[in-house]
Amino acid sequence: MTSGQIPLRVSTKGVVLVAHGGQTSSTSPTSPLQPAVLRMIPVAGAIRLALRGSGVAIQRHRFRVRGWNGALASPVGDLNEALDAVVAEFGSVPVVLVGHSMGGRTACRAADHPLVRGVVALAPWLPPGEPVSALTGRELHAAHGRRDRITRARDTRAYVERARTVATAASFTDMGERGHYLLTGIHAWNELAVDRIGRILAHTRG
Repeated sequence: MTSGQIPLRVSTKGVVLVAHGGQTSSTSPTSPLQPAVLRMIPVAGAIRLALRGSGVAIQRHRFRVRGWNGALASPVGDLNEALDAVVAEFGSVPVVLVGHSMGGRTACRAADHPLVRGVVALAPWLPPGEPVSALTGRELHAAHGRRDRITRARDTRAYVERARTVATAASFTDMGERGHYLLTGIHAWNELAVDRIGRILAHTRG
């Protein structure tokens, strides 16, 4: 750092942490070139552009392994470590988690971290019986397309309804005739993510 520069931790007012998808079961290490990881680059880029100058830092997190792995819930501890790293770098700033598919499930599970103010879940994997307790006192905004053949919109809708009992706010957005991979209508997915992040951060400031 050169003389006169302001440390990033002083100017950063919040963090958006973007989490990618994965597989039901796999202990194979992730790669920066795997499609699930690459898929979140344009999402994070759109968020970064929209929040430019706001003092909010955008980070993409890459999980160590590709799978959820049953009771291990492998990416949850991984994401919690990333949140602890945010504390070390920026202090106790508000964090919004944005997750796609498995990343959405992971974000919902990790929402009880003290920094987290809300979750934006894009085509999330939220199977029946998935607990909502981690969202207590947080916001949840989920979106799902009707043509998703990998995860199910009706599961997400049901999860949001259950989350309403503990969350400060919970919404479900029907993305219409769109599939799972955020390829069709990417601008609509990005716009939704930016809007919901803005809502969470505005409520945090309020």
